Amino acid sequence: MATATGKIQIEYEEGLHARPAAAFAHLASSYNHCDVKVTCNEDTVNGKSIMSLLTLGAGCGSELIIEANGEKAQELVDALIDLVRRRFDISTNGT
Repeated sequence: MATATGKIQIEYEEGLHARPAAAFAHLASSYNHCDVKVTCNEDTVNGKSIMSLLTLGAGCGSELIIEANGEKAQELVDALIDLVRRRFDISTNGT
């Protein structure tokens, strides 16, 4: 079974609140044959669960460690890191 790990710092000003957590979990869940865990400040949760991600309390500047296991694990980690880098695709100009 393939395993991949990556780290990224949250640069989105509002951190990992409901909309970013939903976007993250939605993308993670689209990889049916992978499990994904997210660690922040020594707490590890299921990356496919919005509620679990919210319990991390990951604000701007927090580091996320993303670990995936399964088919296309590296692709999933890369996609999630890219999503965080893009500030979860949430517009900051009010639109």
